[in-house]
Amino acid sequence: MKLEVFTTCPPSEAPGGKAFLDRVGQVSRWTEEASCAGMLIYTDNSLADPWLVAQAVVEATERILPLVATQPAYMSPYAAARMVMSMAFMQERRLAINLVTGGSPTHLRAMGDELEHDTRYARLAEYAEVMRMLLTAGRPVTYAGEHYRLKGATLPHRTSEELLPAYYLSGSSPASRHAAQALGAIRLAYPLTPHEYATQPDETGGHWGIRIGVIARCTSGAAWDAAMSRFPVDLAGEQLHRMTARMSDSRWYADLSTTASGHDRDPYWLYPFRSYRTFCPYLVGSYEEVGALLRRYLDLGVRTLVLDVPAEREDLDHTWTALAVADSSMTPSVR
Repeated sequence: MKLEVFTTCPPSEAPGGKAFLDRVGQVSRWTEEASCAGMLIYTDNSLADPWLVAQAVVEATERILPLVATQPAYMSPYAAARMVMSMAFMQERRLAINLVTGGSPTHLRAMGDELEHDTRYARLAEYAEVMRMLLTAGRPVTYAGEHYRLKGATLPHRTSEELLPAYYLSGSSPASRHAAQALGAIRLAYPLTPHEYATQPDETGGHWGIRIGVIARCTSGAAWDAAMSRFPVDLAGEQLHRMTARMSDSRWYADLSTTASGHDRDPYWLYPFRSYRTFCPYLVGSYEEVGALLRRYLDLGVRTLVLDVPAEREDLDHTWTALAVADSSMTPSVR
């Protein structure tokens, strides 16, 4: 399996309207020009609907996959399957589905969703199973599960096999790994350091993916200058992160919040996460330093990278240079 690289869509922050759509279109085109597989569009209660954003991505590009975060609390599996079918029918474009449970208890309670952590992953697996049945059955679907029931449900149009979605699942807990394995989905995680995984081999296994930021330059000094300029000290953000860490029931958030790694000028850098500027670790350093770290993740079975939102087009060129150091045979691919 070749390495596949996704970027991340800009969040729907102010200003909205045409300025936001222009920014989405710009990053979408950067993603396509850099031969990336697609772009993650994530979701929570503070963001615009990811399916409408996916439409904007499709309109701005010719081939990349919108990787749409899909949360059971926001829509039924029938509605999600119909979205996939509608995009295939109207645009002849394929989507990818990033199955998520939702990480903020406050957001979930606001929608009346009070399932326990592991139960949410059991529901997520059932959700994806229903989606697949609706998209592939070719006949009315009857289903009786723990969380979903259908009786003779059909979609308005068939979806051709080449336009069926690829499935990914986000999580780091045992429940998430079990759900991903049951579905045959690629699990996406916010990674710890490669050293920590080397001492916990059960945390990896098979082909999986990580979400990271990359700031790589010709020299370590130039990379750190760019990193510190992009993510300056933010005491208010640090306080917000600590408050969120106390409230979240997500395994990955707790792991990244408590790991001793990622301080100072370690190439594995957590300050953007710990100042609430983003949710993923950053890899910072020279092409050789970042490439060596990426190589260790590849050796652990990572075959999907989801990069943080690129600040500029050149970010992607720098990242590919570091990836070439990691493994010259790793070339971009489209799933």
